[in-house]
Amino acid sequence: METGVAEADAQVRPLLRRASTYHWTSSVTHTPEWAVTGSWPTGLRRCAALAMHLEVVASSMPSVLNNVVRSLADGEHDWTRADLLWCLEAVGQGLDYDLGVRLELPATIAAHLAPADLADLAPAISGLFDELAASNVPTAGPRRRVVTLIGEALDRATDRRVPSWLLHPGDEFGPLVRAGLGDVLAAPGVPELLVHCASLDKPAASATWLRGLDQQLTTATDGRKAVRTILEAFAAHRHPVHDDSDRLLRGLVWALSRESDEAATDLLTRVTAAASAAPRQAAGFPHAQRTAIAAVQLLAGRDGEAPVRTLARLAVTVKNKAVRSRVHTALTRLGALRGWSLSEVLELAVDDHGLDPAGTRRTPVGPYEATVRVEGEKARLTFARGDVGLKGVPAVLKETHAGELRQLRDSVKAINATLTAERQRVEALLSEERTWAYPDWASRFLDHPVTGTYGRRLLWETSADGCDWSAGLPREDADGWVIVGLDGRPVRGGRVRLWHPVRAGMDEALAWRDRVLGTGLTQPFKQAFREVYLLTPAEERTGSYSNRFAAHILRYRQANALMRARGWQAGYLGTWDGGYDSEATKLFGGGAWRASFHHQLVGTDDPQNYDVDHCATDQVRFARSDGATWQPVPVADVPPLVFTEAMRDVDLFVGVTSIATDPQWADRGEDRFRDYWHRTVVGALTPSAEIRRDALARLLPRMAIADRVTLTDRYLHVRGNLRGYRIHLGSGNILMEPHDAYLCIVPARGGTGRLHLPFEDDPMLSMILSKAIMLAADDTITDPTVVAQFAP
Repeated sequence: METGVAEADAQVRPLLRRASTYHWTSSVTHTPEWAVTGSWPTGLRRCAALAMHLEVVASSMPSVLNNVVRSLADGEHDWTRADLLWCLEAVGQGLDYDLGVRLELPATIAAHLAPADLADLAPAISGLFDELAASNVPTAGPRRRVVTLIGEALDRATDRRVPSWLLHPGDEFGPLVRAGLGDVLAAPGVPELLVHCASLDKPAASATWLRGLDQQLTTATDGRKAVRTILEAFAAHRHPVHDDSDRLLRGLVWALSRESDEAATDLLTRVTAAASAAPRQAAGFPHAQRTAIAAVQLLAGRDGEAPVRTLARLAVTVKNKAVRSRVHTALTRLGALRGWSLSEVLELAVDDHGLDPAGTRRTPVGPYEATVRVEGEKARLTFARGDVGLKGVPAVLKETHAGELRQLRDSVKAINATLTAERQRVEALLSEERTWAYPDWASRFLDHPVTGTYGRRLLWETSADGCDWSAGLPREDADGWVIVGLDGRPVRGGRVRLWHPVRAGMDEALAWRDRVLGTGLTQPFKQAFREVYLLTPAEERTGSYSNRFAAHILRYRQANALMRARGWQAGYLGTWDGGYDSEATKLFGGGAWRASFHHQLVGTDDPQNYDVDHCATDQVRFARSDGATWQPVPVADVPPLVFTEAMRDVDLFVGVTSIATDPQWADRGEDRFRDYWHRTVVGALTPSAEIRRDALARLLPRMAIADRVTLTDRYLHVRGNLRGYRIHLGSGNILMEPHDAYLCIVPARGGTGRLHLPFEDDPMLSMILSKAIMLAADDTITDPTVVAQFAP
């Protein structure tokens, strides 16, 4: 064999050298030079394939030769058991990277051998199969093909009924289904049905594929039962699955879609939610992305409220861009079928989880009563026996009612997920010019047990004619909900809208800030104290973009995480082609407007450091939806609500993640960002810092340190017992008098004591207050890292 292989190698290499002059994206086998191999004798092609196999197993880039091996091995060859053993020995002696490509020829040979030639090799083949199946890293196309070929060879050698390459041990889900549903999977016609489901290679099934599916469902004994049983197992699995399992599940949801009963719709909603879910540490990577995309599309065509609720929840919880865009498309389609706008679809679909208007649901569990209650912005589970409340879960219930306890805990998780989604949705309404009929407003935002926990703490405006609007807070009277203004008089108009300070005068906004503080109301997000961003002359001159927040240096990982938390979609920066700049985007105004925030990678001085630690900010641009495209729009033409909300987010990114908020930066010596840090830590206040200053002006007189603090333009001055201090209201950094030396303090959580804050989404405000409280009693500080900085 060696002689024939060497001779074939000598003939094929010149072809490869001549073909290498083509562009690197062109396959060697598609060049004119390669065409001559089609006329080679079978024996020569066989030996040439073996020669290239030797090259593949020794190469650091084996995928380059994958098509070469396939081309030479194609056709009728007299492959032998000896050929297979020779190829496997070569694989064992070569590199172990990209195993799928290195097993291309052994898999092809094994597919042509008789079961008798493979029987004693079954353990070795099975080990290779398991190793290859467990990996998602190798080149996807070759790996799937090789897994299938080796799996089929293994099945012939072991006489397995269910194909090995289906539900394989590459994830936890495959073995789990095989162990629990073996009889179902092996029923007549079911393996063939599963093979057909796994063959779907696109999100949307073609008419031809669906005809084949219907035939398989008709032929297979208990085929429909198998489809539902596997999907039920996946819905309960709640973990990521291998790409091969994902492809099978995608076909199975199409099989489920052939049934129109309510139970099928319920299962489809649960599968959609499970497939779209993602690990907490990798929110952009769904458990089964292919399945999620197909299921979302199918769910939009189902009747009932469950599909609407599921899609609405996914619209605000899914972080993956591909799945999220499909969800919005599905909701738009579903709304069009029912005569609703996208925003209204999301609104009507909010699940009440069986809670009463007060946000409570009581369930008997044995001799106890379980209560699920929304408290603030969290759902909690408590137990009582008679009139006596219990501190925890009764131990006896963990043994006697484990299933019911699991359902109750799952219900609490589901309610908390809905609460999180609703907070984001309601806050997003601040960028929309939405109005509601008074009864609809009351039922959707006040009486609803989930949305009501937010709506009842927000400011609203009502009008009888749509021109004159009166603002107030909701109050429930004997005749229902009314809006109570600053003068204490109730107002009820025909239409209601969410109050925004950009539409209010300064006096009105200041008055509502006093009222919110005076009543002890904590709003779910900044509203009365919300920042306002108006168009500046500089932005009118630039026309198509805003540079207001350009040229800042941000801590990239923190900035990227904050962008995603605020609903912005952005590609990751990195030292790869196309990774040096990114455009974060978010929809505003109910999806009619899109804001883009440009930012670039900031490299390091170390050429060996490939981590992205910092990014530089650039322009903010806007575009208007025009069907399936986006049309750029001058900033002067952007609606005030859209402009102010988009700019507020960008200000948040800069204010929270700028290196200027890191007091330890002053100790970095000759750092190239040092000048930026020094300029910014004492710079003019942004709108978010101006709001912080206003909040401090109202809070400080209520505090015990009121006689020790003075608020000026940019600083909070604190008079300690050892010296004086200035805390910058934007960065939170501290300067010690009289020489303005920097003081680094990491404040403890909860440092503001029992002081009521009117909102909870400004951590810098809490940090400044806790620093002020500490510094006012600086002679009691015992932390050595702080005390050491007091030394002259």
